[in-house]
Amino acid sequence: MPPSTSGSSLYPSIYLASQSPRRQELLGQLGVRFELLLPRPDEDAEALEAEREGESAEQYVRRVTVAKAEAAHARRVAGAHRAAPILVADTTVAIDGTILGKPTDVEHAVTMLTRLAGRDHEVLTAIAVVDGTGELLSPALSRSVVRFASATLDALRRYARTGEPLGKAGAYGIQGRAAEFIEHIDGSYSGIMGLPLFETAALLRAARVDF
Repeated sequence: MPPSTSGSSLYPSIYLASQSPRRQELLGQLGVRFELLLPRPDEDAEALEAEREGESAEQYVRRVTVAKAEAAHARRVAGAHRAAPILVADTTVAIDGTILGKPTDVEHAVTMLTRLAGRDHEVLTAIAVVDGTGELLSPALSRSVVRFASATLDALRRYARTGEPLGKAGAYGIQGRAAEFIEHIDGSYSGIMGLPLFETAALLRAARVDF
């Protein structure tokens, strides 16, 4: 659990180290003011997301989130940006103990979606905040179970060809057209989208953010 907040809030805005439109939208829902702090061209951001042998989905998403937080803090310091908390997040999908990352193309997306169809899978989103002093607060984890309805191969192909699955863990976005396949969720809808709002609000309060 994040530490409790003491004293008045100090920071009127934060840095968001993510280019995800969904995370930006969700932060706006909370009323959090932010500016983007994205990787520089010389940073190998994708290398941070490489899986390690024998790593569980939870271990993976926690490690990647912490690595992203450390990289973002280093980026802020190197760029001499003003001091403010930094928010990072990472989402992964897992089924049968296997992590489903982002599909490389439409056919890869179809393969992933076929595996999900008619079954339950887990969606894990980890979030971390580096406070204005540079301290990494204890990361939070949101775990949800999503049941995909059975679907024909043609239906999955039609969805994959929209391009929506590309760039998304597990090859779908619950807030988009994939909603037609989502039979049931047990957990956090915003966490499945990529930023669990309950946990995010608690961490930002702990970092003394005013929103």
